Amino acid sequence: MAYGLDFPAFAERKTQLASHAIIPPLVTVEHRADSHHLQPIGNRWTRQLFDGDFYLLAPPLDLPAVSLIFVRSRDGNTVVPNPATLGGGPTDMHLIYEGLSRVAADAVLAGAATVGKRVFFSVWHPEILALRREFGLPRHPAQAVLSREGHVNLEDALLFNVPEVPVFLITHETSLPRLQQALAVRPWITVVPLVGDDLVDAFRRLRRDHGIERISVVGGRTAATALTAAGLTQDLCLTTTAFDGGRPQTPFYTGAHPPALDVIVRKQGTGESPITFEHFSMLNV
Repeated sequence: MAYGLDFPAFAERKTQLASHAIIPPLVTVEHRADSHHLQPIGNRWTRQLFDGDFYLLAPPLDLPAVSLIFVRSRDGNTVVPNPATLGGGPTDMHLIYEGLSRVAADAVLAGAATVGKRVFFSVWHPEILALRREFGLPRHPAQAVLSREGHVNLEDALLFNVPEVPVFLITHETSLPRLQQALAVRPWITVVPLVGDDLVDAFRRLRRDHGIERISVVGGRTAATALTAAGLTQDLCLTTTAFDGGRPQTPFYTGAHPPALDVIVRKQGTGESPITFEHFSMLNV
């Protein structure tokens, strides 16, 4: 594809969808933020819809702050071809997923299986963008992809072909020879080599060498499990819909030792098919 060929049209469509969305507000049912060391953020528009501030955890000393963002069905499944079909609705999509959960992010990270041809991770609603500007951040977060074996399509995926937005590809060095030609003509893609499976070292270099202080991880569960097992995740934003669905037995974490979760806030939706939003600390994993 020509670099960024259809990105302006993509961005315009996403902006229009977000701008015209009718977003049912959330209502707080549990608030324990005072027991954590958190940074409250928001503006008048987000506070009205979110029923208060959204909270950020501080980054560790030499690593990025890493948040997991998931939507799951009522029966606990997260794997589905199109997550929107789980029923999160406009509140989850525009206020949380493409909103507060990434408004302060330096980068949005996904596993290779989550990166389709027509995917680009950013914020689109004008009020969310205004809040992002208050932090002095670039228009779009950097794009980050975790793929140990380098199974990515650099030529056809939109995410890799917007030259003005940096991309970080976290992969084993053994995958680089077959990606070399595509990488050579895309200088905005930076490879962060995995030495063995040392994710901590790779994320430390993202912070130290590239100034990435805050990462929003949007899936899938393989990446989320690997990052959690490595002790890199700090918090979880979890939306539970009002419908059953998805591939059975597909929770967001697939490892042998599920993380302990400490609730920061719990919110209930007010729409026709109300969602439940929960923000958890994972500092004790």
